[in-house]
Amino acid sequence: MIYWFGQTLENYYGPFRLLTSHLFLGGLSTILCFALTLYLLPRLMGLLPTDRGRAYAIQSGASKGKPTGAGVIFVSIFTVIQLILLPPSLQAWGILLVTFLEMLSGYFDDKSVDSWGEYRKALLDAVLAIGAAALLCEMQDVQMWLPFTTTTFMIPPVVFIPLGAILIWTSINCTNCSDGVDGLSGTLSVLAFATLGALLYFVIGHKDIATYLRLPHSQDGAVWGIMAFSMVGCILGYLWYNANPSILLMGDAGSRALGFLLGFFVIKSGNPLTIFIVSAVLLVNGGTGLVKVALLRFLKLSLFRTIRFPLHDHVRHNKGWSNTQVLVRFTLIQAMIVIVLLVSLLKVR
Repeated sequence: MIYWFGQTLENYYGPFRLLTSHLFLGGLSTILCFALTLYLLPRLMGLLPTDRGRAYAIQSGASKGKPTGAGVIFVSIFTVIQLILLPPSLQAWGILLVTFLEMLSGYFDDKSVDSWGEYRKALLDAVLAIGAAALLCEMQDVQMWLPFTTTTFMIPPVVFIPLGAILIWTSINCTNCSDGVDGLSGTLSVLAFATLGALLYFVIGHKDIATYLRLPHSQDGAVWGIMAFSMVGCILGYLWYNANPSILLMGDAGSRALGFLLGFFVIKSGNPLTIFIVSAVLLVNGGTGLVKVALLRFLKLSLFRTIRFPLHDHVRHNKGWSNTQVLVRFTLIQAMIVIVLLVSLLKVR
């Protein structure tokens, strides 16, 4: 909307062209998302459901009774701000819709007296992931690039949609499983979104830099970069109140929407393997929990009942790490992975 106004009004007064600047819109969007989240969360959290606690989780009593489902607030803020500021795009609007639906599915589970159960949530995630993958490729071949080589290749929709859906589904559930320590999932997500935003805006979305690094250029990379940075603003506003000891939780409404967007931006980067860089700790921490559940449910391997997952529960119970130690150490590991591997991924080609 604002972008359209800028295009129209710049014909009457030149400085209005600022409203069509991606850099200006990205900065404004990030600031608004942060400020509105910071302002509205404490004023609306009384309307949120309360956490039920988890019998199998370490220190679950500490979160029981706290307002949860804060994702319904900051994801709604994110959606409205993007609709107002983003350049018009049917694909962007479609992704915002799927993100909002993913948030709602998590919120209704947060609000429900009885948990929806793993199978029901997994099925809903799969349906939304398939829809997003179809929207991503627009039923056309999709160009991808390989790490450490200048090779690019085209993936047909019949292959792209199932593989893209698997990546998005995995990202959703790994992010959700990592939401068990105050500030952990949010902080790791900030690192991931900031990294992906920089990659999409300053590298993939910049023709000269993409050409220099021998990467495929994406004309709409800057738009996705704006979205990624805007979500950073929302999460930072949320972390203000989720810092240990937290006063509210994002719930499935937040973690599932964040996981969906992470998977989406990874695919938009043109190299699905970047998920192992920007979300390495989220994948290991949450993914090990998914693997354990699968082994217990489908292979009946009782041996794994003695191993604690997600990983943050293991280090708290077996290693005696405090919540703060888990947060700081996991964040440091993720930061080092991004610094070392992302530069190698882009430069060594």
